[in-house]
Amino acid sequence: MAPSTPLLTVRGSEGLYMVNGPPHFTESTVFPRESGKNCKVCIFSKDGTLFAWGNGEKVNIISVTNKGLLHSFDLLKAVCLEFSPKNTVLATWQPYSTSKDGTAGIPNLQLYDVKTGTCLKSFIQKKMQNWCPSWSEDETLCARNVNNEVHFFENNNFNTIANKLHLQKINDFVLSPGPQPYKVAVYVPGSKGAPSFVRLYQYPNFAGPHAALANKSFFKADKVTMLWNKKATAVLVIASTDVDKTGASYYGEQTLHYIATNGESAVVQLPKNGPIYDVVWNSSSTEFCAVYGFMPAKATIFNLKCDPVFDFGTGPRNAAYYSPHGHILVLAGFGNLRGQMEVWDVKNYKLISKPVASDSTYFAWCPDGEHILTATCAPRLRVNNGYKIWHYTGSILHKYDVPSNAELWQVSWQPFLDGIFPAKTITYQAVPSEVPNEEPKVATAYRPPALRNKPITNSKLHEEEPPQNMKPQSGNDKPLSKTALKNQRKHEAKKAAKQKLKAIEQLKEQAATGKQLEKNQLEKIQKETALLQELEDLELGI
Repeated sequence: MAPSTPLLTVRGSEGLYMVNGPPHFTESTVFPRESGKNCKVCIFSKDGTLFAWGNGEKVNIISVTNKGLLHSFDLLKAVCLEFSPKNTVLATWQPYSTSKDGTAGIPNLQLYDVKTGTCLKSFIQKKMQNWCPSWSEDETLCARNVNNEVHFFENNNFNTIANKLHLQKINDFVLSPGPQPYKVAVYVPGSKGAPSFVRLYQYPNFAGPHAALANKSFFKADKVTMLWNKKATAVLVIASTDVDKTGASYYGEQTLHYIATNGESAVVQLPKNGPIYDVVWNSSSTEFCAVYGFMPAKATIFNLKCDPVFDFGTGPRNAAYYSPHGHILVLAGFGNLRGQMEVWDVKNYKLISKPVASDSTYFAWCPDGEHILTATCAPRLRVNNGYKIWHYTGSILHKYDVPSNAELWQVSWQPFLDGIFPAKTITYQAVPSEVPNEEPKVATAYRPPALRNKPITNSKLHEEEPPQNMKPQSGNDKPLSKTALKNQRKHEAKKAAKQKLKAIEQLKEQAATGKQLEKNQLEKIQKETALLQELEDLELGI
């Protein structure tokens, strides 16, 4: 039996408190409200049974199920907290500072035993970025990036380094999710004309020239984001440069790479030029969605062969969010966009709803896979702070607006382990709600007085593209005649051949500028003659 809807934690200038989820939305008695503006950080454990927060004096841990205080630590300056996956360890981080006489500062990263409250280990961790050690899901492994190496500890014994992964200047690493055998992706930035690269290893096989499961090298990378899929079979790498030397983009340049643990790798060919705003894996681990291109941006679902499966066309969006069960996808335009959302049934590629969450700075799916949280938080925006809870069909079920003299800093769902909430059948009918949906009116474009009484022409600055299914259809449609089916197949084959030839032409242009092409790209160029012949045969009706 599934539990009631998860709690909601709210942190702001009005204090720290919890709210019961749908359908109640009342303040929860699990956690007595802590007033004041001193709460800097709060976090649930991965399974939602523990809750920790720092109030500027102490870091406290409570049991959400028993409503009891477990431990209290004297950590005045703690600004980061994290539980290990099985609730064995609480990691805390305080800003690093040196003494006035120039001597080294005291360790600022502490690892506490949640059961006993004792400090297991302290480290010096100067940067907040990637401050937290990474654990495997069973806590057999724990890893830290130290002086361009990855140090591995086993079974939470932090007094002995069990293994080291040493490459020249490892900048970042990501442990794989899921069960053993554990894998690790590492990123080494390029220097002195050499390319950057990402390598995949299986723990603890790090030694020797052939130890890596896979390797992907690339130029044009000042930083990377590495994303494992849930089954730990592949990694997506978003490589970014801080500056686009061609001057085409304010955002710098981004490329998307695919690396599998079986050694396969590829550049994901994105059909529209421009920034890559977001890339997310479906929980099925068999497909991913990319949001990219100059506005209006495109969004496309790709399979593990990096072939497009469904193209959502263009629209005002810069983010994508799969539901916990992977059956619903939200495409959204937040930040400098107006907050339009598109909620899609990704099994049938059918649009469910198009709600608008203006000025949103935060979005999160509820673990039940039915409810959505959007919020406007400071310091990103200091006006109109508040949050809304939606049903995915577009209904606002609850909203809270912070008073004009107050701020909202954080709002988040209580997490639950996978499988606690079963997936439900998708509904397209908006669920009933007593909260009015105050969708903002679309502002009409300015028209000079001389044109106000004249007909409006439909010229557009950007040509909008509609959604398009990229894979063969199978359904209950009326079967086509043999002639119609033959013509349809011929049309699709011609279209596919033309698209491939266009892609080959782009690759040839890149090669002409001196860009180093991948193996799969070179193979694609070699198919040009065969494709031209195929297209000629189709035109002649052969």
